[in-house]
Amino acid sequence: MPQYNPPLRDMKFVMHELLNVVDELKMLPAHADIDVDTINAVLEEGGKFAAEVIAPLNLSGDAEGCSLDKNTHEVTTPKGFKQAYKQYVEGGWPALGCDPEFGGQGLPVIVNQGFYEMLNGANQAWTMYPGLSHGAYEALHAHGTPEQKSTYLPKLTSGEWTGTMCLTEPHCGTDLGLLRTKAEPQADGSYKITGQKIFISAGEHDMADNIIHLVLARLPEAPEGSKGISLFVVPKFKVNADGSLGERNPVYCGGLEHKMGIHGNATAQIVLDGAVGTLVGQPHKGLAAMFVMMNAARLGVGNQSLGLTEVAYQNAVAYAKDRIQMRALSGPKALDKPADPIIVHPDVRKMLLTARAYAEGGRALNTYVGLQLDKALSSDDEDERKECEAEVALLTPIIKAFITDNGWIATSHCLQVFGGHGFIHEWGMEQFVRDARINMIYEGTNTIQSLDLLGRKILSNNGATLKKFGKKIAAFVEEEGTNEAMQEFINPLADIGDKVTKLTTEIGMKAFQNPDEVGAAAVDYLRVVGHLTFAYFFARMAKIALEKKDSGDPFYTAKLSTARFYFAKLLPETASLIRTARAGLNPLMEMDEALF
Repeated sequence: MPQYNPPLRDMKFVMHELLNVVDELKMLPAHADIDVDTINAVLEEGGKFAAEVIAPLNLSGDAEGCSLDKNTHEVTTPKGFKQAYKQYVEGGWPALGCDPEFGGQGLPVIVNQGFYEMLNGANQAWTMYPGLSHGAYEALHAHGTPEQKSTYLPKLTSGEWTGTMCLTEPHCGTDLGLLRTKAEPQADGSYKITGQKIFISAGEHDMADNIIHLVLARLPEAPEGSKGISLFVVPKFKVNADGSLGERNPVYCGGLEHKMGIHGNATAQIVLDGAVGTLVGQPHKGLAAMFVMMNAARLGVGNQSLGLTEVAYQNAVAYAKDRIQMRALSGPKALDKPADPIIVHPDVRKMLLTARAYAEGGRALNTYVGLQLDKALSSDDEDERKECEAEVALLTPIIKAFITDNGWIATSHCLQVFGGHGFIHEWGMEQFVRDARINMIYEGTNTIQSLDLLGRKILSNNGATLKKFGKKIAAFVEEEGTNEAMQEFINPLADIGDKVTKLTTEIGMKAFQNPDEVGAAAVDYLRVVGHLTFAYFFARMAKIALEKKDSGDPFYTAKLSTARFYFAKLLPETASLIRTARAGLNPLMEMDEALF
């Protein structure tokens, strides 16, 4: 059975040494009283919950899965899930980052993100139940009416109720403009919603008293396409005026998807048969409201793969130190044993270090974006808020796509370390691989994220936001340009920065002639920019490690080694990616489709 140990040392390093988050947060009125001890205490207790309560349920939950009673449409979650959720609620964890006005603790986004990284590492399928509630909370907090906020937010904050996002329909996924679910206005100002949704994570379960569905639907005579979509809040149980639960709403689970991974989470087919709901935001403006939830979910999905990368790495390292196979090519290392531990073999180390580097780079990027999100939400400087919002928007598709691609690579490598045992369920590794695969698909496939980054976030404003982020990198390069000890990191960082600038310009010029050039280059391009961000953070982490390498703390020695591995073995991938991005559209489109 796999084990999970919260990576608290590295989390604290990123927050307090790399990003100095307390000093940054104290500048925000909402977090003026935050301190290092508070952040550390929350993470330490959260790590205990993740490791001791939900991690032991991961393997068994995957084997058992969820079950649907087709007569009652009720779903039963795996053994122990409901009890763990009760502990989660009793511990006050759902309220961590929520608004105090609705019963929340008002802690920074970065603290909640750190907690959720550990939950995902311990048990992604379980974590999706409360995780989706945060997205529903954010959408209603931003766009709900006062009545909707008072009705739903306190219960979502406490965790008594959970939430979902109901977008996808059988005939349409990412292209929401095609959706057909209908909303009929009623005399009392409510709406009756009719339609079918699929792939609804945590769509039905037995863990909370009520489930609050946020549903996209069309009003009568709504414009065609995405401009005709409205957002509605549809509770599983109607809510009485006094806040108590009323009669069952006709929104129910018509089936559970039989899927590759995340078996412990109920991925539901949701049927709405005249279910009563209320409008969120303005008519036909539902996508703007839903994007609050979708963007939160995209950051959350990156966090899911970060958690999986970390837990897979931890277990692969433990196995590699224990498993003996063959001798090192340079001669025996474990003379007291009949063979050497496989961690002596270079390629095993390459696989382990790949996972470690992708975990540490992802953690740095995730935490940085969390800090920018805190500023965007809480700064009293309008210019700072707008600048941070733009940077979060730029980096969100990178977090979603780059970190989830890396999670797939890392979990696959870690399974390989186990050899044949990795293919066996009891060791847990094959579950990590299966669970990691969905993260590249849902909340907008990674190709969609790539198109969003290149087309919408970069080319649409002539690279202005990317240039601003690039200035931060350039300033660091200039600052460390004469530091001899940093040249092994600064030179390749400067080089990839220049190459991204040139590649962006080149693709932009091609796209001006033929927009399909964006589609041809986008996936490779996002991965190049992802590496640029990781190189920046690894260079900054290496600087700290160099300054403290003689402190006697082996953490800094390991950090420096990981940074060197990243620059030597992973960053060079960008050379081939740039070449394939530049190959352009013709190799993809010249073959007649009849020949496929």
